[in-house]
Parts: sequence; C-alpha cells; structure tokens
Amino acid sequence: MTSQPEQPLFEISADVLLRAYACGIFPMAENASDPNLYWIDPDYRGALPLDAIRLPRRLARTIRQGRFDVRIDTDFDATIEGCAAPRPGRQSTWINGRIRELYGELFSSGHCHTVEVYHAGEMVGGLYGVALKGAFFGESMFSTERDASKVALIYLCARLIHGGFYLLDTQFITDHLASFGAEEIPRSEFHTRLNYALSIQADFNALPRSAPPEEIVAIVRDNCRAQRVEDDE
Repeated sequence: MTSQPEQPLFEISADVLLRAYACGIFPMAENASDPNLYWIDPDYRGALPLDAIRLPRRLARTIRQGRFDVRIDTDFDATIEGCAAPRPGRQSTWINGRIRELYGELFSSGHCHTVEVYHAGEMVGGLYGVALKGAFFGESMFSTERDASKVALIYLCARLIHGGFYLLDTQFITDHLASFGAEEIPRSEFHTRLNYALSIQADFNALPRSAPPEEIVAIVRDNCRAQRVEDDE
C-alpha cells in the first residue's frame, strides 16, 4: 500500500527537487502526457542494502567477460529516453516532459548520474538516479538486451560502495530488484537510514570510470563478504 499522490505541482525547480529527496519524497507523473507532477511518499519503500547484494555467478562471469561497454554520465538524453520507452507489460510511462527537464538540470549540475550499457556501439541498457551526500535515489532503468540492466545495477553498486555511500533507494520493489537483495522497509525505517546517509559525504566519482570489469565484481563481492565476517563475530 502506498500513499496517494498529493496535489499536482506545476512549478518546481531542481533545487526544490533536491530538498524533496532530502525529506524522503520524490515526484512522478500519472503518464507521459500528463503535464503535472505529484509528490510520492510511499508507506513502504524499496532499498537495496549495499552490504548484502546478491551477485549470481553467471552475471559475475558475464561482467568479467567484458561483453558490454559500460559508461558513466556520457548520454543522459538517450538514457532517460530508453527508460521512458514502452516495454513488454508496460506501454505507458510516468516520465513526462517536465521530468526530463528537471533531471536534465540535475545532470548538468552533477547531482543526477547515468550508468549506460553498450553492445556493438549501441546503448542496450542503463539507469539514472540522483546522488545526495551518502544516498543514491534510483529513478528508472531499462534493458533491450539480456543482462544489460543487471550489469548497469552492479556497476552502480560498485561505484556507490567505493564512493562511501550508505543508502541505495529503489523507491519500490520489483521481482528484478528483489533478486539482488532489495527489501521493502516501512517509511519510518527508510527515514532513519536516509537521515544517516545525509550525514555522510560520499563521492560518486571516486571510482575511476576506467575501472576494469574484474574490479567491479571484486568491489561488490568483497564488501558483502566483509559484512558477513563482521556479522559472524
């Protein structure tokens, strides 16, 4: 169960949007043709613990093989276009023109980031979201080729871990996210985690963009392994 959208917001700026994220709320539109935006504040929130990521062996092998070319922050427009495109089981999207404008502004200011996955020179998957201190708010992802969005997510997680992030907000839970360890938590617990994350100064760009696939896999696995050792002590 989630909270119902509040009154539509006709005039919000990128700065207001950042303050909203710090308060634990985010905007959505009813569909691409709806010019209005609504604040969303779910009763239960999706979060992917960065110390408990499930990385299947097959996916780790796919990443290490280097079949995909993964780039960071090179093409926001193509990434959000891919996220907004119709897909099986979802013919409409909540990404309207105002969403594109606002997140484009955040991208230009360095707050919104993209992870882009290419194969044979074509973007076949990716995601975008907002970084604010020690929190990263995932907005949307897409894939037109098997494993592309999964690879994007693992590359994102490695970057967040290396950069010292604490919280990866997924907004809602899907079977896809749950398979990686995402969990649904009450609003109060989300705000507790968010407040702690906002006390941390993380760096999205700490990991070199040229980091090899082997390092990406190692960062994710080593971080989760270290946490398991701490839990056992």
